[in-house]
Amino acid sequence: MQKAKSAEDQSTTSGAKAGDDLRAAKRVLEIEAAGLNALASGLNTEFSRAIDIFVGISGRIIVTGMGKSGHIAHKVASTLASTGMPALFIHPAEASHGDLGMIESGDAVLAYSNSGETPELSDLVAYTRRFKLPLIAITSDANSTIAEQSDVALVLPRAEEACPIGMAPTTSTTMMMALGDALAVALMERKGFTTDEFKLRHPGGQLGKRLLKVSDIMHSGEGLPLAKADDTMATAILEMTAKSLGCLGVVDGDTKLLGIITDGDLRRFMSDNLMQLRVGEIMTVNPKTIRSTALASEAVQVMNEMQITNLFVVDDDAVAGVLHIHDCLRAGVV
Repeated sequence: MQKAKSAEDQSTTSGAKAGDDLRAAKRVLEIEAAGLNALASGLNTEFSRAIDIFVGISGRIIVTGMGKSGHIAHKVASTLASTGMPALFIHPAEASHGDLGMIESGDAVLAYSNSGETPELSDLVAYTRRFKLPLIAITSDANSTIAEQSDVALVLPRAEEACPIGMAPTTSTTMMMALGDALAVALMERKGFTTDEFKLRHPGGQLGKRLLKVSDIMHSGEGLPLAKADDTMATAILEMTAKSLGCLGVVDGDTKLLGIITDGDLRRFMSDNLMQLRVGEIMTVNPKTIRSTALASEAVQVMNEMQITNLFVVDDDAVAGVLHIHDCLRAGVV
């Protein structure tokens, strides 16, 4: 009868397996990192030619590929579209059954094929040649059909696949993905893509919240609690109560911020004659302010550092709004 393994034996076996797993993982990452280094070293003017083509088109970038290359193409199309370059993914097999009609004059095609001989791409490639649409290929074989037919061929360097039998696409797909990201970023820089444009394409989720500006959530116009320095505190308190923000901006004329009054100031100056005092007598001068174009996250940081709950917004020495910490919290900015 076979004796059961002791807890010590099981622990030793488990530790050995964990060591093997970590060695395999590190080997994969090192091999793929070497592939990326080779890809970076091998980039040449063909990459810039591809950027020239994409910048010069009036339509969209049609990204395509089959199998794992198709999954990468789908992601690259999404990245391009979200970073300022209209793009969409078309499945090459579906293209042969009607989706070629989605490709229009003014478009360019970015085709992924590791071998360069993917049969499902043949109709789409022929379509670009017939209608003189720019074709940029990403492939591992400079002598392949797709490389020879393309206007620009971005050829991946020869690199070892990271799987133990050297066949499963690993390093090659990593390089394909990275090259797509490189194209997207280079296009962003060439076109001068801004954070405002990025925000328009990412209104939801954490990216949208991180890109909210102070002007997006501040109180302005009639919502501003304002008073003059020579107003009585009786008038000022009515204004503070009506606007329900727990603060009051003291202005010279209608625009220049001279100081602020907060609920804390009211408690510090509480007395029988508070209502008869002038606003200018108890206001805090030279208050901390922020510009309307600043990110809301920056405003939160300022309020946390200063241990305050309100921040007046000033542009060109004129009061533009006021921001309360609760406005930031409601918007999901923390």
